Amino acid sequence: MTYQIRKVAAVGGGVIGGGWIARFILNGYDVAIYDPHPEAERIVGEVLANAERAYGKLFQAPPIQKGQLTFACTMEEAVSDADYIQESVPERLDLKQKIYTEIEAHARPDALIGSSTSGFKPSELQEGMSHPERLFVAHPFNPVYLLPLVEIVPSEANDRVQIEKACTFLEEVGMKALVVRKEIDAHIADRLLEAVWREGLWLINDGVATTQEIDDAIRYGFGLRWAQMGLFETYRVAGGEAGMRHFISQFGPALQWPWTKLMDVPDLTEELIDRIACQSDAQSGHMSVRELERARDDNLVGILLALKGNDWGAGSIISEMDKRFYAKAHEDVDEREHDLSKPLELHKARVAGEWTDYNGHMTEHRYLQVLGDATDAFLTFIGMDEAYLAQGYSVYTVETHIRFLKEVPAGTEIRVRTQMLGCDEKRLRLSHEMIMGDDTIIATGEHMLMHVDTKASSACAFCSPLKENLKHINSAQKILTIPSFAGRAIRAVG
Repeated sequence: MTYQIRKVAAVGGGVIGGGWIARFILNGYDVAIYDPHPEAERIVGEVLANAERAYGKLFQAPPIQKGQLTFACTMEEAVSDADYIQESVPERLDLKQKIYTEIEAHARPDALIGSSTSGFKPSELQEGMSHPERLFVAHPFNPVYLLPLVEIVPSEANDRVQIEKACTFLEEVGMKALVVRKEIDAHIADRLLEAVWREGLWLINDGVATTQEIDDAIRYGFGLRWAQMGLFETYRVAGGEAGMRHFISQFGPALQWPWTKLMDVPDLTEELIDRIACQSDAQSGHMSVRELERARDDNLVGILLALKGNDWGAGSIISEMDKRFYAKAHEDVDEREHDLSKPLELHKARVAGEWTDYNGHMTEHRYLQVLGDATDAFLTFIGMDEAYLAQGYSVYTVETHIRFLKEVPAGTEIRVRTQMLGCDEKRLRLSHEMIMGDDTIIATGEHMLMHVDTKASSACAFCSPLKENLKHINSAQKILTIPSFAGRAIRAVG
């Protein structure tokens, strides 16, 4: 079913209202906003700027033409020709009902009205309206422009067609419309959040944990699982091959133990157990537990890599582990074990399945990753360790050339042969040959690196021990033939 939306109105432009506006605008819809707050234009503008920044990172597709944002001076100006109206005013029932009276006085009879309320039932909101059937709850989550969930809550006054129109439109702007089966205070998600919030308050009140310790318990643990598999599917996996029924039989009795202040729980009757088990089968029964585990692991890796890239939460731990693994791989590399008059083999890798493209071959950026790791191994070899970095010095790559010579399938063991082409007081030239099997060269790389003072953000001379080690290796490798693939600039240094 299609429902043509041409113009959207937003009533209220705070955190939630601004997030809605950003989502609509960045999906190409014109929005008129009415918010008498004197700082409304600034607030909405800042939220929209953040949303544009996030979308630039999130999507690879070229951005679509943005919708036009208009700040209306009156309610009538904002809603009179709107097809969809999103209300996001403060959580006061009397205020919301007053707003709906004003909206109805100026909006078209067929305009849909969604309320961002996090707690009120639609039947409460609809009291006193002339056309209650067009108002429903459309409760989003902050930041609205990124989190897709929107709880759609109808009352008995709403008809199916109106709700389908709302869901169709909201899904067109990237939302996951979850229609709540029954009216209930705080809907679904906030009731779950409220339970965790209440328990957190008790843990602080009783001196068991601090706010940071509670947040760490969530963001380093079950919060990561919930982010990609929810509550019941997570527990289904925990039940192993025996499934959800087995999990309930094992852990269900714990609901009667004093683990929580929230002790009012339903009895686990056979009827309830059957309902949960059947719903879980319908949700996840098409996948084996091993398949669910692999999906879980792949999703967690993706989440952890994103957090690692931002050096945030659990990602900072992964980042530190990565550094330790690299250090462990290179810590036994000793000059005595290498003939410096020959190219050095300091780095090895195995092509993982996720490194490959749709042809089953290693992708271009993974070649660069392996060559970069080989460069890091060389820098470790010459003494650029944590102590050296802590002084405020580092080595940056400023020029790279790669040749792709062979296709490399998943599972291939590869090694990198590194030759030093020259150096001066600030620059270092390296060449790499990526090899598999019996000396088959699959790629080559040549790199120019610059020694920098990271505090001053400028190039500077190498310091000890790098200075001495580079001089020693350069002297030993001057007898080697410069590779034929090395470019003119590469040959020039040293």
